[in-house]
Amino acid sequence: MQQSLASDRRTTVDEIFEHLFDEISSLRLRPGDRISEAEIASRFGVSRQPVRDAFTRLANLDLLLIRPQRATEVKRFSIREIEKSRFVRAAVEAEVLRRAARNGAGSAAVSRTLDACLKRQEGAIAKSDYQRFGELDYEFHQTLCELAGVDFAFEVISTEKAKVDRLCNLGLAKEDRMPQLLDDHRAIAAAILDGDEDRAVAAGMEHLSRLDSTIAAIEATNAHYFEPDGG
Repeated sequence: MQQSLASDRRTTVDEIFEHLFDEISSLRLRPGDRISEAEIASRFGVSRQPVRDAFTRLANLDLLLIRPQRATEVKRFSIREIEKSRFVRAAVEAEVLRRAARNGAGSAAVSRTLDACLKRQEGAIAKSDYQRFGELDYEFHQTLCELAGVDFAFEVISTEKAKVDRLCNLGLAKEDRMPQLLDDHRAIAAAILDGDEDRAVAAGMEHLSRLDSTIAAIEATNAHYFEPDGG
């Protein structure tokens, strides 16, 4: 009985977490928006405890700011945290790309795998489907980790990526960067198939740098989305 209750509670926490994660990542909940533990509990028909647990998980991803005796709010962007996240991701991804290039050089199987990823991305662009392209971006980077023989590295990459996805979504929606990102993915794939480690890493770092202009543009037009001191 206790095991069943624990299982039900985990499912409820997961459901609330996934719902709020999607709301925040898709920017239906914007930086600085306040959310109520009581309101979420009422919406899902549960006690406050599973909501509190879901809030804690979101806070650990730097998506919520929980303050005792004050309203919980969607966390604003922090320039310092963005730089930290990108530093970690760049270090991990550089090694992933080197290994993928060593493993993928001249491989017909790797070529087919990467080509399939790119064609799915082309399909999302043809439909102007920002959300689907975002999912396929995750798929591409996960595939690179698998090709490199370090599938576990995607846990780090996806965790750090999630912290800046809201900015990426703003960039995709407002600046339509999808074709440029697809070109980056094509350059990465070509370098891997050529077995050129340095070129693969250079293409990967160029890909990560695409966020720079997005950050500058959003900060200029929506300064209230960022922490007042620059974070």
